[in-house]
Amino acid sequence: MADVTLRPVTDDNRAAVTALRVAPAQEEYVASVADSFADAERYPQAMPRYWAIYADETPVGFLMISDDVPPGDPSILGPYFLWRLLIDADHQGRGHGRAALAALRDYLGTRPGATELLTSVHPGEIGSPMGFYLRLGFQDTGTDHEGERVLRLPL
Repeated sequence: MADVTLRPVTDDNRAAVTALRVAPAQEEYVASVADSFADAERYPQAMPRYWAIYADETPVGFLMISDDVPPGDPSILGPYFLWRLLIDADHQGRGHGRAALAALRDYLGTRPGATELLTSVHPGEIGSPMGFYLRLGFQDTGTDHEGERVLRLPL
């Protein structure tokens, strides 16, 4: 398997990262990279932090979290929330998503008070990432947030 790393999004790789797309059946569940950048600008209080996911020297995905969100805003889950994880359709099924989450766990190990990582998903038959997250150890909390099911990964 390729060496998977999280790297900053820069002027040099922004176009290639923005061009990444999920499979058509996944589009209703995973926002585009361009939409993710717009959300990061629109919600700075969510403390967005994002990276390009690389397999060796090829950008294959995008990951964005809320990074150490202060308590108090009930509209923002945190303090650590997996906001976006996108692996390009042409690069799926090769372990890149799993490896990116492992790299994220390493990063979170350096962050204050990081005892769990939350995420939320739209459940669905085809294309929903719910099964992927559950296979990686996320637990269904049984609660919903803004129409999505909240999952928790103990760190």
